[in-house]
Amino acid sequence: MHNKYINDAKERMGKSVEAFRHEIAKIRTGKATTALLDGIKIDYYGTPTPLDQTANVTVLDVHTLSITPWDKSMVQAIDKAILSADLGLNPVNDGTNIKVPIPALTEERRKDLVKLVKKFGEDAKVAIRNIRRDANDHLKRQEKAKELSEDLRRDGEEEVQELTDDHIKEIDELIRKKEDEIMEV
Repeated sequence: MHNKYINDAKERMGKSVEAFRHEIAKIRTGKATTALLDGIKIDYYGTPTPLDQTANVTVLDVHTLSITPWDKSMVQAIDKAILSADLGLNPVNDGTNIKVPIPALTEERRKDLVKLVKKFGEDAKVAIRNIRRDANDHLKRQEKAKELSEDLRRDGEEEVQELTDDHIKEIDELIRKKEDEIMEV
């Protein structure tokens, strides 16, 4: 039985997992990754513009990012935006390019980041459980409106529960991988 509510739940749960994946990609692991600067907006002639639309951002080595603005007059604005993003990064600019050294993480900072990942994970799981509740409510309403038999409703609820379990398992796996990545020295 493929109900539009089950398909909708599957799609929404997938989006919750993707949002979580995107959220934790921004969390620093002590290794240079361009995702660290994803949320940074540059004041580009009065318009807040994502950094990657104003410059080429590359990984120079494990501990350094390199930013080459397409418009050399933007070096100061980019430098300022990185500092004000409060990521604990101190960009170094030579007038045309910006290098961003990624400092090593302290043990305490690593533990804080793991807590943050777990909190984001818990938020994503709550979102998935809310989607499960919505889908089950729709199935019950369909049964009440005689659009669905009790057996089909039960089958639908089991399918929704399987979807929920699979997506929560995926989030737990992402949390575990990110935790290992963060704690790796």
